[in-house]
Amino acid sequence: MANIISMTGYGKGEHNDGKRSITAEIKTINNRYCDINIKTPRHLRFFEDNIRKILKNGVQRGRIDVYINIDYISESDTVIVPNMCLAKQYKDAIDEIRNELNITSSASLDTIIKFQDVLVAKEDTQDEEELRICVEAAMNNAVKNLIAMRLIEGEQLESDIRSSMAKILELMDEIAKNSGTIVQDYKTKFEARIKELLGSTYELDENRLYNEIVIYADKSDINEEIVRFKSHMSQLDAALRTGGSVGRKLDFIIQEANREINTIGSKIGNLDIIQMVIEIKNLLEKVREQIQNIE
Repeated sequence: MANIISMTGYGKGEHNDGKRSITAEIKTINNRYCDINIKTPRHLRFFEDNIRKILKNGVQRGRIDVYINIDYISESDTVIVPNMCLAKQYKDAIDEIRNELNITSSASLDTIIKFQDVLVAKEDTQDEEELRICVEAAMNNAVKNLIAMRLIEGEQLESDIRSSMAKILELMDEIAKNSGTIVQDYKTKFEARIKELLGSTYELDENRLYNEIVIYADKSDINEEIVRFKSHMSQLDAALRTGGSVGRKLDFIIQEANREINTIGSKIGNLDIIQMVIEIKNLLEKVREQIQNIE
C-alpha cells in the first residue's frame, strides 16, 4: 500500500562542496504525461540526461520545471569568459531592429553584456565529475523535498475525495430506497389520471393497465445501474487504498460512474430522485477535478 501523490508540488535542494554552491528548484503541476523542462547554465547542460533520470526515479507524471543555478565560492577557481559568437548575434539582431525602425542610437556594450550567457562564469579547470556529484546531490535533495510536499498534497486530496464519496453513497442509498415505490406511485397516478379524464363511470381494463405498468417498470428499473455504480465506488476506494500512481485509473473509474448516474437520470422521472442525481453528478465532477491532480 502506497500513499496518494499529488502532481502539484515544489522542492528546493542545495549542495556546497567548498568550491561551488549548486541550487536546484523543482516545480510541478498536473499533466497527462511526464513533461520535463530543464533550465541550467550553459556549461551544466551536459548533465541534463542525468537530471531527467533522477526526476523519473521519483516522479511518474506531471509537468516538471527544473531550475539549476551555480554560484562559485572560490574566486581563484573561477574565470569570466565572453561568448563572442553569441554577443555578435545579439548586436546584429539589435542593429537589424534599429535599421528597420529608423532608430539612430546603436547597441551599447552595457546592453549587450546584460543578455543571458554573453558573459559566462566557468571554473578555471573544469572537473565534470566534481560538477556531476554536486549537481546530483542538489537534485536529490530537491526531489526529496518535492516528494514530501506532493505526499502532503496527496493526503489532502484523498481526504476531500473520500468526503465526497461518503455523500455520494448516502445519496445513492436514498435513490435505491425511493426507487422501490416508483412503480406503485406510477400506477396510482396513472389510474387517477384516467379517471380524471374519462370519469368514474369508465370501466378500467385491468389487463391493459397491467401491461402498461409492466412496461413502465421495465423501463424505469435502475437496480443494475445502482449495483454497478456502487461497484465503481468500491473500485475507487480500493484504488485510493493502493495509492501510488493511480491517477489515470481513478479517472477511468469516475467516467464509468458518470455513465451509470446519467443512465439513472434518464430512466427516472421522479423529481426527488432527479434532484439527488444532480447532486451526485456535481459531487462526481468535484472528485474528477481533484483526481486530475493525482499522479
